[in-house]
Order: sequence, then C-alpha cells, then structure tokens
Amino acid sequence: MPKPFQAGQHVAHMEAVMGLTIEDNWRPVVEMHITAIEKAAEAVLAFPLEDDVEAAPVFVP
Repeated sequence: MPKPFQAGQHVAHMEAVMGLTIEDNWRPVVEMHITAIEKAAEAVLAFPLEDDVEAAPVFVP
C-alpha cells in the first residue's frame, strides 16, 4: 500500500530540487494547491479505461 501523499513534504522537497524559496506566509497556500492537484490527479488516474484505448491523433470538436 502506498504512503499517503504529504503535501508539505512534497513542497519542501521540490523547493530544494528546483532551488526555490517559498516564503513562510505563502507555504500554506502552495501546499493547499498541491493538495488540490493531487486530488485531481487521483480522480484522473482512477478513471477506468479499456486496455486498447488510444489517444486521438487530431482533436475534432
């Protein structure tokens, strides 16, 4: 079973990897957005697709 997503740890890690500095007063907002993105990704990844589904080569509205 995978570990639960920890937005604070992810933000701190990416801050170091990318050489960024996030001000303390902005950190809760950044973590909130990262948590929202994780929830959206969770929903996308949970969507069932058939094994033979391929992306359309051209978008036709």
